[in-house]
Amino acid sequence: MTALSLVTGFLGSGKTTYLRRLVNQYRDRRLVFLVNEFSPVDIDGPLLGSVEDDVLSLPGGSIFCTCLVTEFISTLKSIPERFGREAPVEGVIIEASGIANPKVVERMLRETRLDEHYALSTIVTIVDPGTFPVLRHTLPNIVAQVEASDTVILNKVDVFDAETLKSVEEDLRRIHPGVRIVRATYCEVALDVLAMPQYRGLEGEYAPCADPNYARFTVKVPVPLDEARLRAALEGVRTVLFRMKGFVPGPSGSLYLDYSGSGLTLAPAAEPHPAHELAIIASGPRYEEARRFVEALKRGACNA
Repeated sequence: MTALSLVTGFLGSGKTTYLRRLVNQYRDRRLVFLVNEFSPVDIDGPLLGSVEDDVLSLPGGSIFCTCLVTEFISTLKSIPERFGREAPVEGVIIEASGIANPKVVERMLRETRLDEHYALSTIVTIVDPGTFPVLRHTLPNIVAQVEASDTVILNKVDVFDAETLKSVEEDLRRIHPGVRIVRATYCEVALDVLAMPQYRGLEGEYAPCADPNYARFTVKVPVPLDEARLRAALEGVRTVLFRMKGFVPGPSGSLYLDYSGSGLTLAPAAEPHPAHELAIIASGPRYEEARRFVEALKRGACNA
């Protein structure tokens, strides 16, 4: 049996940072990493692929929604033959889309008979203390991620006060009384995500392809952005945009742009990126506000 570990968490909580840590933690193990992104643009796959060869990407939705689950199942079926020719694959670590509801995972494995080949080991959910208290009341999948998890990594604890952290932990325990909570900065924790499997009795339904809670956009960025103008524009939509990430041109090479409820970061990319494009995920009910921001970005309102 091949261990199957699931890493969940809302957009911008730190999932890719954690997967990069897992690459180093299990450097001597034969693993495959599967990165699932809600946006149609694959951003995280190349980031992880820069440090690990055995990376598969499934962009364009959630692996637990009706439009992508068939491809997800097919990918899991192909892994033993595709990656296990030299040595058996010991584990598959999946970074689920930030909007995913993982409670359907046991049903999916059972119905497809993939449970004959994969054993669900650990479900880890990463939580951002800054966005969780508000979004958990409006986005049901955030609660479902906590309900399904064995361990919650309460990330970014260095930027929040003790009262905020205590309040979020109390919320987490109300949602899932028995969950293990680990505080971390930049997801610097050591968990055995390939531990012995266990049956959880999770029950969930496959999500529809078009989730009304979310809107998706992509924007090509052919010229450098002015950081000050961009920050000012983002301030006006900070309650509308859940996530914006991708690669943009800079004065001396590609920059990686990452925006979430925790703020904006712009950093030099590890290597030049051929596609300067941003993936944006926003509130579905506030689609028009998000669309106006996207159109302004396309018109060059934030260009240098």
